[in-house]
Amino acid sequence: MSDRVAVAALVSPALAFLLAFFLLPLLLMARAGAEGPEGVATYVAIATDTRYLASLARTVGLAAATTVATLLISTVAGVFLARNRFPGRRLLTALLTLPLAFPGVVVGFMVILLAGRQGVIGTATAALWGERMVFAYSFAGLFVGYLYFSIPRTVLTVMAAAEKLDPALEEAARSCGAARWQVVRDVILPGLKGALLAAGAICFATAMGAFGTAFTLATDIDVLPMVIYAEFTLGANIAAAAALSFLLGAITWIILAVARTAAGATVAAAG
Repeated sequence: MSDRVAVAALVSPALAFLLAFFLLPLLLMARAGAEGPEGVATYVAIATDTRYLASLARTVGLAAATTVATLLISTVAGVFLARNRFPGRRLLTALLTLPLAFPGVVVGFMVILLAGRQGVIGTATAALWGERMVFAYSFAGLFVGYLYFSIPRTVLTVMAAAEKLDPALEEAARSCGAARWQVVRDVILPGLKGALLAAGAICFATAMGAFGTAFTLATDIDVLPMVIYAEFTLGANIAAAAALSFLLGAITWIILAVARTAAGATVAAAG
């Protein structure tokens, strides 16, 4: 068997999977978006409709806020866990990754138990100040839910990258008189840049398309996954739902592609 035949035999299953479960559904979805009463103009309509644009802006804003907060928290926690050994470290790391086992609906229910009408926070604030604080069904509730399932995978990525940093670079910076914040700015963060870009892109993409948590919490929140669900199930507007899905996927793919390019350039420069 020649090398070309061997390579083709090895690559063919992956190509068949890509065609059957990615490219074909994507093409069918794009065609469904153009089969409505307005035809191809459906894509123009969703790109100019104020309600859809407002929903897209909210979704992007929420995903961006989740990504920034997740990276801030995960960077501090990940570097600390990578650099320090103490009793209970493994248990703490395991607890931080526990949310990965929960689906989005369960995460949403947990946010309701925390900050819903009968939640712990509402009961405590009612007892303390006589006014019940409820934010589970707002953007704040979605934000907490998205943080809950975004932080664990990001922490693991940061920990893996932080363990590969060369401590000699930090020692050299300190010996040259650099303050702690300068070491963080000039040594640690540049060393983690590729991992942060990759983890941030995954975090953003996950928050953009998260449905289970949004379905549980977003009773009065017009985020794009819920709009797609409503158009498809309640309005039976398959063309609009398909076009919105294509738009959501395209934006997410662009963000991932930009982050992958930036991370690759960082790795190449570092090498």
